[in-house]
Amino acid sequence: MKKIVLSLLLIVIFALPAFSQIMDKPTHEGHHGQMMGMCNMDMMGNMMDMCLANADKIGLTDEQINKITPIHREMQKKQARFIADQKISQIELMEIMDVKDFDLGKANAAVKKIADIKTAHHLEMLKSMQEVRTILTDDQFKKMKNMMSMETSKKEPTKNVMKKQQ
Repeated sequence: MKKIVLSLLLIVIFALPAFSQIMDKPTHEGHHGQMMGMCNMDMMGNMMDMCLANADKIGLTDEQINKITPIHREMQKKQARFIADQKISQIELMEIMDVKDFDLGKANAAVKKIADIKTAHHLEMLKSMQEVRTILTDDQFKKMKNMMSMETSKKEPTKNVMKKQQ
């Protein structure tokens, strides 16, 4: 039991600097500026952005646009709430760990709260994406996937060039 507690303590101690760095880093700069970069949720938001921005190229009808737009707006609201809730939970964890002899139980609960927030958000985003995908026809979905892969391939060379310069 002592080994488990010591292991958890070491994990939390070494994870704190990582939490601090994550909190200080700007999020992915996309169309909205605050799509989360921690678990590819930005791709879901980008797909909806591209879908609406390229509605004519994909062949969306006015009815489809009218169905997708409120889902997209709701997704943006959920993203903003997620970012705020996650940041608050991380601050709460740092407050718990601020003292030398912090309460490991409280720290453990705070870490679980952060994980639960992420999981709930991820599941909500997946639900929204599934809802949007049911609105698209098979052909529209293929066109969207092609656009996304072309967009991704445009960004990858830039990342590689920047890595070589460092």
